[in-house]
Amino acid sequence: MTAVEISLVRNRLNRAIEATRERSVRRREQVAAAERAYDDFLSTVATPVTKLVANSLKVENFAFSVFTPGRGLRLASDHRRDDYIEFALDTESDPPQVMGRTSRTRGSRTLTDDRPVKQGSPVEAITEEDVLAFLISALEPWFER
Repeated sequence: MTAVEISLVRNRLNRAIEATRERSVRRREQVAAAERAYDDFLSTVATPVTKLVANSLKVENFAFSVFTPGRGLRLASDHRRDDYIEFALDTESDPPQVMGRTSRTRGSRTLTDDRPVKQGSPVEAITEEDVLAFLISALEPWFER
């Protein structure tokens, strides 16, 4: 059995510590940039499209309202409080991405589905068309009723 030199162990540990710290700094910067892009995304892309969808739904006799809880956006049914579609920023994924959560009730069960609005896209690359496509897809269960 060969003995590992203490200098080798310390050298490798120090390199691992430094690399981890550098990754952590890069990750914090990436998350901060995504949060800034997400705020812009909400105000200039997602909220206007979601309001248009809500107004169009009302014309088609589907009562939904738009809410903007802190750093989020929700299209909620006026008839059931647990029926909604919301947007949120997932900062745990790498890279951070905009997620859509759909929650709807079926009898006594509440069904939820979380998925990226546009898989693999950075926040700033999500377009109005992407938001509209996501919302229409997420609304399909309500259209069945």
